[in-house]
Amino acid sequence: LAAVSDRFGMWGPPGSPNVAWGNLERFASYAATLNPWAPAALIPAIVWIVTIAETGFGCALILGLATRWSAFSSGVLLLLFALGMTVGTGVKSALNASVFSACAAAFALATRPADPWTVDARRARK
Repeated sequence: LAAVSDRFGMWGPPGSPNVAWGNLERFASYAATLNPWAPAALIPAIVWIVTIAETGFGCALILGLATRWSAFSSGVLLLLFALGMTVGTGVKSALNASVFSACAAAFALATRPADPWTVDARRARK
């Protein structure tokens, strides 16, 4: 969710310390780098789809809502991101951002039973 908030300038404007993008336009430029196969007209759709997906999956995981599905879907999204980083900017950038390990963690979480404090567990008790 921190990366999503960065796209909307919540961590500061572009060029501020610890700000990767600072606005949606800069993120769109980065998304184009990670998706060299995509026509320019498709980049805005990709930007919005991944932004909405990241927000939804992140909130669902925090709440423990549809945890297995959300974790698996997050793993797929992270894997696509890691592959895009590898193709667009090189494997070192994906390794530096720990995207492969985050992907593995998401897939591992998808295999766990529901924890007792999650919405999923509360629903199962009813």
